Amino acid sequence: MTAPSKLIAVEDFFGLPTRSRAVLSPDGTKVAYLAPWRGRLNVFLRDVDSDWATPDDEDGGARRITSDERRNIDTFFWSVDGRYLLFHQDTDGDENWHLHRADPSRPDDPAVDLTPFDGVRLLGTQLSPDRPTTIFVQLNKRRPEMIDLFELDLTTGRLTSIAESPGDVTSWLCTRNRLLAFTVEDSGDQALWEWTTDEPRLISRFLGADFIFGVLPVAPTPDGEGLWIGSSRGSDRTRLVRLDLATGEQIGVDSHPVFDLDTPRPEADPRFPSSLILSTGTGELFGCRYLGARQEIHPLHPHFAEVLPKLAELSDGDLAHVSCDTTAQRWVVDFTHDRDPGVTWFYDHVTGEARLLFRPFPHLEPDQLAPVTPISITARDGLTLPCHLTLPIGIEQRDLPTVVLVHGGPWYRDSWCYDPEVQLLANRGYAVLQVNLRGSTGYGKAHTRAAIGQFAGRMHDDLIDALDWAIEQGYTDPSRTAIYGCSFGGYSALVGAAFTPDRFAAAISYTGMSDLVDLVRSVVPFARRGVANSYLPYMGDPDDPEQEADMLARSPISRVDDITAPVLLVHGANDVRVHRRHSDRVVDALRARGAEVEYLLNENEGHWFINPDSNIELYGTLERFLARHLGGRSSTS
Repeated sequence: MTAPSKLIAVEDFFGLPTRSRAVLSPDGTKVAYLAPWRGRLNVFLRDVDSDWATPDDEDGGARRITSDERRNIDTFFWSVDGRYLLFHQDTDGDENWHLHRADPSRPDDPAVDLTPFDGVRLLGTQLSPDRPTTIFVQLNKRRPEMIDLFELDLTTGRLTSIAESPGDVTSWLCTRNRLLAFTVEDSGDQALWEWTTDEPRLISRFLGADFIFGVLPVAPTPDGEGLWIGSSRGSDRTRLVRLDLATGEQIGVDSHPVFDLDTPRPEADPRFPSSLILSTGTGELFGCRYLGARQEIHPLHPHFAEVLPKLAELSDGDLAHVSCDTTAQRWVVDFTHDRDPGVTWFYDHVTGEARLLFRPFPHLEPDQLAPVTPISITARDGLTLPCHLTLPIGIEQRDLPTVVLVHGGPWYRDSWCYDPEVQLLANRGYAVLQVNLRGSTGYGKAHTRAAIGQFAGRMHDDLIDALDWAIEQGYTDPSRTAIYGCSFGGYSALVGAAFTPDRFAAAISYTGMSDLVDLVRSVVPFARRGVANSYLPYMGDPDDPEQEADMLARSPISRVDDITAPVLLVHGANDVRVHRRHSDRVVDALRARGAEVEYLLNENEGHWFINPDSNIELYGTLERFLARHLGGRSSTS
């Protein structure tokens, strides 16, 4: 048996990357990317042909384009003509995103806030290849619950109203020829309308139960006469279709015999690439992604069919973010891998040249990180549960302390990828078990719908069944198990501690909800119609007294007195998805009876911690808590 892997500092996992998120300019000559400045990620720019081994300063050939000292920049993109770099930013996690403009030709000028409205959220952006100087933005500027559409001049900042929601519009989309609106009807069904100066014209309806958070993905065809969308109409699996905007007909484009189109997980989180691979210059459809145990990409364009094999040769990981110039000859791509935090490459299809640009965490050595193994487990009612098991390296993989790590949503999914949480836990000597329990997306409608009415019921049974499997296989010491997760995963952790207190030696809830009634009643105004197909059927309707009682019975706050294991709660004070009172109330109840509870409240964060100092504090606290109660390693022990 080899020696245990070296202890890797929390800072090495959760500190800032040296560089990340590279995006090629439309003319193919420059690369924008994120890099640290004064402890925060900012946008930098350098020529693609520069020496990437040099530092990110003027002498090294790089230019810093933004100067945010308060909060990491997470999402940025080029304008169609490459004149501007645009980025999103909120205030301390309040999710009231603003759109900012930075001018690469004038890097010393401060970025301009193009949507400088207090309490207003940027809810969507759309660039149009035939309108390079403008961008369409969706804002709830008029009323908090109303999503309206505006055209924004990127040079002058002038905002022009295009359309106002009558109250049921959940998103807008512009094609070359039409203005489109998606609405949610009282039944929960989705509808697509052409918005005209007369009466809106109905194009198509979509069964609400098939589209929990709306139609995803969705992109206009270059001719403006159709939309590429993900559809599961008449099938358990989501496939790619072309929706004809004149007739509403769905025409099959591509499908996989086993896997869903990889949605909505990516569209729910900009850190993940979209399931559609599109030309940013022309809007042409290059390919689409499916995700099973590993990713599978189907090329749908003859040119991309030539490019894709060349990109695949660059790494044994899965192709992640891609960007190309308007001719689709020059590419910048990155890859995800279970034991490598990523690698970014440049590829020129004309010359065949390929160059490694950077690794975001070059100090992390893949051979010191743990393999992530996809497995399948059968739940007690026969449902197949796709899972991932990560075991620490360098030690005997038997009778290990184990962390059941539960994803958020639950309309989300775990996948084979690099996850710093997983790797930190494995490095500390824990087996990590991730369960795509019922309710997870990506495994067909039946798998998702099996969670209806099963919060704290069969959904929790799935976690226990997976844990029992790990114990039966000999991987897990049943006396040393913890349950941990963020958001829905935090709820699951509290359910584990309160509903099955004999199964877990510790529980950690990170921005988890403790009261389902409070959660549903507190949905932000513009999203209330959108939860008709998610929160209400899956958790319950608190306006129905019988359902309200059932929701409370499935809420950990109702069973705090049954918690016996030590609990760690983590919350961002500015969380607008799960208000901090969900954690405050649990902490107060546990402290009132002298139970062991620890509380980390961060005043500068929201639902997910963004800044590196916040995450370093979070995971330092987490590793110490687990070391005390499960006996794993700790960098401070």
